[in-house]
Amino acid sequence: MRIVLVIQVAALLFGVPALAQSEARLWTKVEKELRSAKAYADPLYEVSSFTATFRSPSGRARKISGFWDGGITWKIRFSPDETGTWSFTTECSDTSNTGLHGQSGTFMVAPAEIPHPIYAKGALRRPLGNYHLTYADGTPFFWFADTAWNGALKATDAEWDLYLKDRASKGFNAIQVVTTQWRGGAGDTDGRTAFEGSGKIRVNPEFFKRLDRRIDQINEHGLVAALVVLWALPISLGRELSPGYILPEPEAILLARYIVARYGGNQVVWFLGGDGKYVDEYEQRWKTIGRAVFGAGNYQGLVAQHPMGRSWIGDAYANEPWLDIVGYQSSHSAAESTVNWINRGPMAERWDKLPARPLINLEPLYENTAASNSDDVRKACYWSLFATPVSGISYGNHAIWPWLAKGEKALNHSGTASPNSWQDTLGFPAVVQVSNMVRFIGRLRWWELRPRNADLLVEQPGLADYRQFVSVLGTNDAATVLVYFPAKLVCHLRNPKLLAYSAQWFNPVDGQYMSEETLQPQPVLHLTPPFEKDAVAILRVR
Repeated sequence: MRIVLVIQVAALLFGVPALAQSEARLWTKVEKELRSAKAYADPLYEVSSFTATFRSPSGRARKISGFWDGGITWKIRFSPDETGTWSFTTECSDTSNTGLHGQSGTFMVAPAEIPHPIYAKGALRRPLGNYHLTYADGTPFFWFADTAWNGALKATDAEWDLYLKDRASKGFNAIQVVTTQWRGGAGDTDGRTAFEGSGKIRVNPEFFKRLDRRIDQINEHGLVAALVVLWALPISLGRELSPGYILPEPEAILLARYIVARYGGNQVVWFLGGDGKYVDEYEQRWKTIGRAVFGAGNYQGLVAQHPMGRSWIGDAYANEPWLDIVGYQSSHSAAESTVNWINRGPMAERWDKLPARPLINLEPLYENTAASNSDDVRKACYWSLFATPVSGISYGNHAIWPWLAKGEKALNHSGTASPNSWQDTLGFPAVVQVSNMVRFIGRLRWWELRPRNADLLVEQPGLADYRQFVSVLGTNDAATVLVYFPAKLVCHLRNPKLLAYSAQWFNPVDGQYMSEETLQPQPVLHLTPPFEKDAVAILRVR
């Protein structure tokens, strides 16, 4: 039986030397295409397992699940992490199917030679005992994602390329998208859906073949694809377009396994659920799905959950080994209750009482809504970044996530038609300011920073007025301390070791720095920002 080997290479884009047909590049997608000896009426149900065991040049074995791609075509996708000669052997639950079972082969893997960090440094890892992600080579990875839920469903090739170029130029390194029809997108631009049925299901390979190209484009621009597998909003509005709730558990697991197998060869992070409620009455359902999809380890990529607004899963999922990132969503409000939830909620209060994992606000306040302005969005991002050990932030825009044309309205959402198209909003003020925030934090050893409000702040102005909540980050030895001021006010900072600091001010609005000044080593430091809006004080031991 002939096996077709397809290698995803960006040779033309990056000027990488051409490879022989049987060669691959490190960290790029290797695809094994096999022809089934049988045509199955219900391939998801009739073939319970189809895998390949890949053996590396050093002898490590990795079992990866494959997927049906229509007709008698089956594929397995894999991203190699070593150079040299690899081998593989396939297994199928239908052992009589000689086209899928017992196939084997070898291929060569050459160095990446592609400039983007996801290839030069390797796929993302979650090192145990840490609050941040890294590349495979150990370099810290600061999560900076844009929310483009509908982008992969609706964008043309040219539109998607324009958008991704813009996001890469602004320092984004991840794009959050949905991989099925959902509440905000009833299908792709051609009207196709990912699957049919709400009991027994059938997937549509043509939907996914179009999506394949969009996911590949994300990686080609050096960005990680953060993929929602099962959208899961548990409310009556749009519930029929929430596969995470409309599908029985066995079907939700089948669909999730299919998507994970299909995109595991890409540089990805999985959002098992999107906008869901994962605790209380739904907790066991999502743990069952998570364990079934990710528990065996036959996949590549890290795993997160994307909860509904102002919900927290850190305690309930503390002992779920398949969960790599504790994501949360602060919701789309600048009201007192939301600001207090960010600054004084469970993330801020519980992060040091749970096993170490990255804690990331995966959906803070969107820009370009009637209820917010750029100041509100910027502050929500700074407060989120300072509330837990630093690991990253996501951004969103109300015209971009639904991929709106001017005058269009988001599907199944309240509100008026958008006065802006998604293209109009690419350079809105808050996205530039949050991009500046990421560049600012990237100049520091951010992965060593921890919340220090409790021990360094003499008093918290935010207790009297939520809009004046001051946030403090610092290294364990306080050799570096950052203080975020949401407004122009005086802050008193403890300095018990009488450290001598140099101080510098950063302006979150325009991204500019002021010259450094020396602070006298006093027991209490008195800081007053020089800007009319928010500010960050950067203190470094001299």
